[in-house]
Amino acid sequence: MIQFGTGGWREIIGDGFTRANVRLIAQALADRMHREGVAERGIVVGFDRRFLSEEAAWWAVEVLAGNGVPVTLIGRPAPTPMFMWTVRNLGCAYGIAITASHNPALYNGVKLFTEGGRDADIEVTDDFTVAVNALTDADVHSLEPEEARTSPLVRVQPSLNWYIDAIISQLDMEAIRHRHLHIVLDPMFGVAQTCLQTVLMTARCQVDVINQRHDALFGGRMPSPTAPALEGLRRAVIEQHADLGIATDGDADRLGIIDDTGRYLHPNEILVLLYHYLLTVKGWSGPAVRNMSTTHLLDRVAAAHGQQCYEVPVGFKHISAKMAETDAVIGGESSGGLTVRGHIAGKDGIYSGSLLVEAVAASGKKLSELSAEIADLYGRLVMVERGYEFSAARKAELQERIFERHDLPEFGVEVERVRWDDGCKVYFANGGWLTVRFSGTEPLLRVFCEMPSEWQAADEAERVARYYQLA
Repeated sequence: MIQFGTGGWREIIGDGFTRANVRLIAQALADRMHREGVAERGIVVGFDRRFLSEEAAWWAVEVLAGNGVPVTLIGRPAPTPMFMWTVRNLGCAYGIAITASHNPALYNGVKLFTEGGRDADIEVTDDFTVAVNALTDADVHSLEPEEARTSPLVRVQPSLNWYIDAIISQLDMEAIRHRHLHIVLDPMFGVAQTCLQTVLMTARCQVDVINQRHDALFGGRMPSPTAPALEGLRRAVIEQHADLGIATDGDADRLGIIDDTGRYLHPNEILVLLYHYLLTVKGWSGPAVRNMSTTHLLDRVAAAHGQQCYEVPVGFKHISAKMAETDAVIGGESSGGLTVRGHIAGKDGIYSGSLLVEAVAASGKKLSELSAEIADLYGRLVMVERGYEFSAARKAELQERIFERHDLPEFGVEVERVRWDDGCKVYFANGGWLTVRFSGTEPLLRVFCEMPSEWQAADEAERVARYYQLA
């Protein structure tokens, strides 16, 4: 079964991710566009550097054009946020990206975007899942490969410059130019280098790049900008005496940062720092949005400035929808994805990394000094994250026990309340919290806990692991 979740559809290459399934997805999307009367508005198709991504993009193009849908194909590996921006810029009805984002190299997949370049919401993905699984290979209408490459319905766009220029237009380039910052960039063998390096060098930064070659195995690691994965970037920043290091995940929608001292900044810290910067230096006004597994420090920043921080379910589509509803300044998640008012309605590691460089430049301080000031102003909270694999049989057991019977462990701190509308979230009386939910992109049970200290957060997370006998 082809199942679209919070991050689209992702499967192991050669198992679920096959030519036949990609063609079924393209046919279901073409059918949907005709049914809605929006086929003539066209679709954007893009791909990353994963194994079979470019080939899969053409498999989809052949079917879409075979159904009379005009296609703009981004003709080179590019960031997912660039595809979202292009959907909005061209006024297309839909867009797709062939990517599995930060998943291991064995995976590939499809992300689906709707009008305005937004992540498809749950109503769309649920309906689409039903539609695609009702199709068979006999239902697919397709052009031959050579026909698709010469079809007037297919336009190949090789340039990324419209997207790059849109980001540059939103930055205080003058402030950055005169700081002469030295930045180490780690695209993690993904697609961020061209766009991010161009922005930073246009602002007169010195940019050194590591892990830039095309490697479909991502150097043997997951292309996710976590602290362990960025050890090479940390060493490079220290050895080169750089001002900061910037890493992005495989499709460049998530961000990881190393400061001038070599310390990994958790995405929660980046989100809080940028919200504070936009409110206090840029003079913006408005609320913030975070998902249920993201730091409550964002709430403290909002409250200190007479604003509100809204909590939404996991999935960036919920963040972007709430931002549009409330005219929020910023929205983000603890996994490194964020966006800012006026940019795309989806996470963008290129833009958020560039904005962080602007914040450092405008302050005249080191990034380590800025993050210390944020802690002095709003206090500290520490998050721990755990991911536990399970068998199919075990998933059913955990689903029934946790999310149906609401069987929770005895925690070490007083529980204030529990929320069950998106997995489980436990709010503690000391201001901490813990979430338990199934991953929408991997076969994992995820546990997040935020507390005033790391040992407290780890202790509560481990209580969950012991209680459910998780490995």
